[in-house]
Amino acid sequence: MAEGERCAASAAEITEDFEIIDKKQVPKASELKEEGKGKAEEARWSAPILSLAKKASENLALGYGTALKSASLVGFIPKPVSTDSTARTSARCHAMEERANLMNMMKLSIKILIQSALSLGRTLDSDFPPLQQFFVVLEHCLKHGLKVKKTFIGQNKSFFGPLELVEKLCPEASDIATSVKNLPELKTAVGRGRAWLYVALMQKKLADYLKVLLDHKHLLSEFYEPDALMMEEEGAVIVGLLVGLNVIDANLCLKGEDLDSQVGVIDFSLYLKETPDSDGKQDGGITAVLDQKHYVEELNRHLSCTVADLQNKIDCLEKTNSKLQEELAAATDRIGSLQEEQQQLKQQNELIRERSEKSVEVTKEDTKVELDTYKQSRQGLDEMYSDVWKQLKEEKKIRLELEKELELQIGMKTEMEIAMKLLEKDTHEKQDTLVALRQQLEEVKAINLQMFHKSQNAESSLQQKTEAISSFEGKTNEMMASMKQMEERLQHAEKARQAAEERCNKIRQELAGRLDTCRQQMSQLDSKCSTLEKELKSEKEQRQTLQRELHQEKDATALLKTELQQMEGLKKELRKLQDEKQQLEKVCEEQEQALQEMGLHLSQSKLKMEDIKEVNKALKGHTWLKDDEATHCKQCEKEFSISRRKHHCRNCGDIFCNTCSSNELALPSYPKPVRVCDTCHTLLLQRCSSNSS
Repeated sequence: MAEGERCAASAAEITEDFEIIDKKQVPKASELKEEGKGKAEEARWSAPILSLAKKASENLALGYGTALKSASLVGFIPKPVSTDSTARTSARCHAMEERANLMNMMKLSIKILIQSALSLGRTLDSDFPPLQQFFVVLEHCLKHGLKVKKTFIGQNKSFFGPLELVEKLCPEASDIATSVKNLPELKTAVGRGRAWLYVALMQKKLADYLKVLLDHKHLLSEFYEPDALMMEEEGAVIVGLLVGLNVIDANLCLKGEDLDSQVGVIDFSLYLKETPDSDGKQDGGITAVLDQKHYVEELNRHLSCTVADLQNKIDCLEKTNSKLQEELAAATDRIGSLQEEQQQLKQQNELIRERSEKSVEVTKEDTKVELDTYKQSRQGLDEMYSDVWKQLKEEKKIRLELEKELELQIGMKTEMEIAMKLLEKDTHEKQDTLVALRQQLEEVKAINLQMFHKSQNAESSLQQKTEAISSFEGKTNEMMASMKQMEERLQHAEKARQAAEERCNKIRQELAGRLDTCRQQMSQLDSKCSTLEKELKSEKEQRQTLQRELHQEKDATALLKTELQQMEGLKKELRKLQDEKQQLEKVCEEQEQALQEMGLHLSQSKLKMEDIKEVNKALKGHTWLKDDEATHCKQCEKEFSISRRKHHCRNCGDIFCNTCSSNELALPSYPKPVRVCDTCHTLLLQRCSSNSS
């Protein structure tokens, strides 16, 4: 018994036109005809309903024959030997009979549905029996001649595939497809197809949509066999009959119903009408037909249970298959993404290697050039040092001669030496005051000339002697000061040269030690190279300044030699200059403190200006994107819908979904934390970290 039920269930899945009944329990067509001849009172029945019942019984017998053929194909029943021509003719005749029976059933169901709806006088719901039978008959019509599609689970036949073409052919039907696909209760294609028919009937466009399908039969040929009902003239007739359903108003609820597991069984009791007659024979015939009908319904229910069990198993297998397919797709996507990341990492490594090699070569070349320039500058400094040393020797000789001549005036000399030492310290600290001192000296010269003319008559002889002595003392003092200045400057130059040599040695050691680790410390090397370049530039500038100072000193020595003869009365003026010097020192200290404070204020203002510029750039560089201009998320590129809302990034102005813009940060233009996209969030965090460091 279990094997027989399995055979019947497999045959029901392949045909899906009518339910299969056991051959021993189904009455033959000849017996039904003999019973029809023996009962004369059957003429009182309505002719079309009686003929329909006879055709349905014949169709059941023929359906059982097709079930046996399909079972033989599967392998449960041995296939009888027959020729190809007889099989084709029998299949064509069978298909024609099925089309005629389905068309007649559709006519009756539409007629009774319209009559009952008009007599009821209100909108129909899903519990209305004629409406339920109409959908069952329409489902059988759409399933007739469907091609079998092979999947991972097995063979599958669904009439939802042809209905999906309506969305492409008629844009108005796109709302139906989206609403049906968004229903979470529907898990099979059969349930989605039933929901699609419900919505199309409520919109009163069922006939229009099916007419669009029939106008494109070349597309339907992918889903239906050539002798299917939708591919023949009967399909056009049924579409014409469906136009009459526009009179009906239906309000069908799709959420609470289980459309996946419903079994479509045609109930003939709705189409059997009894005429008022009290004849006993007529009652007997009706009872016999009703008994047969109830017996067939019981068998159909038994088979529907088995079909429901198999459908549940198929659903479970489909779920497992869908999960496996999703896992496979996710795995393939992960593999592809990992491969892409690997390629990107390889490219980045190659770029980093090339950049590091280029930077190392550039640093080597720069160091070579700097060493060459340093050697050349060192040679020039050595030559300048030798020249200065020769001049110092000559000046020492002159100094000895002058000391021999001025031994008598040692007392005056000591006082002048003390004053000149103080002046030397002042000149080292403030070289800028020399210009002012020179101007004052010129004024003093003019005053001395006036005083000289006044005192020529009184003390000409004494003044000449004192002038000669003072001039000699001034010359000696100035020569001593100039010699000391030259010696100190030479010492500073030697110290600077030694420091530069030490720095060069340190740089060489650092470069030798850091060449191995240059790939990891490229940023540190860049910063250190910039500092080294600044130091080298400063050293070059110092060298140039030293050369300029040497030339200036030569000029100054020449001028001093000429001015030594005119220096008179410097003792009194030296005291005044000392007082002025102290005042100038105080003023310079105050100015230096003011300059330091100004430097701090300038650094703070520069930082504030940089922050303001960054804010202006952020405000001017990004535009606020309008809602109508964005249909997809900029980062994940997912389409916006009622569930996936649009959100603006307050930093860049673009539109993102909630998942891509769930971060919040405080921006300069907003006092409180606002919504920011993921990319802007990472950039702003990096900028904050760099500013803090």
